[in-house]
Amino acid sequence: MARFDLSDFEWSVIEPLLPNKPRGVPRVDDRRVLNGIFWRLRTGTDLRP
Repeated sequence: MARFDLSDFEWSVIEPLLPNKPRGVPRVDDRRVLNGIFWRLRTGTDLRP
């Protein structure tokens, strides 16, 4: 687990609030997306090259 990743407890609180995954094309892992969003917010890193 990286420094800014959600803990299992934090994820267990957030996961029930997310919509069910639709059928068809597989979606990106919600936990991975949220970890990326929170990393961006905490570090303030510019995503542009």
